[in-house]
Amino acid sequence: MDEQLGQEHSIPEPSRRRLGRGLNALMGTASIGGTDEANASSQTEISVELIERNPFQPRQDFDQAAINELVDSIRIHGVLQPLLVRVAGDGYQLIAGERRLISAKKAGLHQVPCRVLSLTDQQVSEVALEENLKRQDLNVLEKAIAFQDYLKRFGCTIEDLARRLSFERSTVSNMLRLLELPEAVKTDLRADKISAGHARALLALKSEEARVELSQRIQKETLSVRKTEEAVRELIAPKDADVVPFPTSEEKTATPAASHTSHIAGLQNQLRDWLGANVEIKLSGKAKDKGKIIIDFGSNDDFERIVGKLQRAA
Repeated sequence: MDEQLGQEHSIPEPSRRRLGRGLNALMGTASIGGTDEANASSQTEISVELIERNPFQPRQDFDQAAINELVDSIRIHGVLQPLLVRVAGDGYQLIAGERRLISAKKAGLHQVPCRVLSLTDQQVSEVALEENLKRQDLNVLEKAIAFQDYLKRFGCTIEDLARRLSFERSTVSNMLRLLELPEAVKTDLRADKISAGHARALLALKSEEARVELSQRIQKETLSVRKTEEAVRELIAPKDADVVPFPTSEEKTATPAASHTSHIAGLQNQLRDWLGANVEIKLSGKAKDKGKIIIDFGSNDDFERIVGKLQRAA
């Protein structure tokens, strides 16, 4: 996405290949000091009552201490960086700058400087993701939920999303898998009682009860991610039907298990990345020419997302 986003026109298709490249131009950072005449000329003052929240905003929780600091700054200096909005009905919809809007309202401002752009829903969603992921980190579950919503809403692949946000495909896929965790574990993750690394290790356990119990043990014994992976391996045994193998950081580069050729292992990983879900290919028969593909899903919405992706591919 290039500097054409700063104009009050729709974005030409070729300029949308890399969202992050021109984000500074889109966000209006050049106008913070009020020295960019082009940006200043395109600004307009809009009533805060006419601006509705960005429906694609992935952030649900804002740091109140940071908000209070911004309120104090706005009371002294005003809003130095314009908000980005687009026309919506009789008012406007926020594209970027929710912290500034919240703080401006708290500071008692009735109007804020804005730049009015013409963007599609998909572009607005990408801007919201980019602003939060690259400028002020979301917690890992907020990222996962935002990714899932984007994939479901716009029907694209994990590869597409990763490319547009300049992320590794595996990073997006691993975040999405965290949504498979039971609510108790998600609560621990949101509260920073366990890390994303701990949570990924827990995904190897199919049993929700086992995941919750190990999460509690992580906190009680202050287990590192490595120790957690070791605990998972100890819980895994051939007789246990409730668990699946979890590759540790050392094992990720190891050769595939004897039951899987490198080709099958590669296909399995491709399916996992494409579907954003855990996938197992189990071969049977003397010639290993039969078998089944097992796809895990963590919720009704997740099931519908996976089915929709398979239907579109068909």
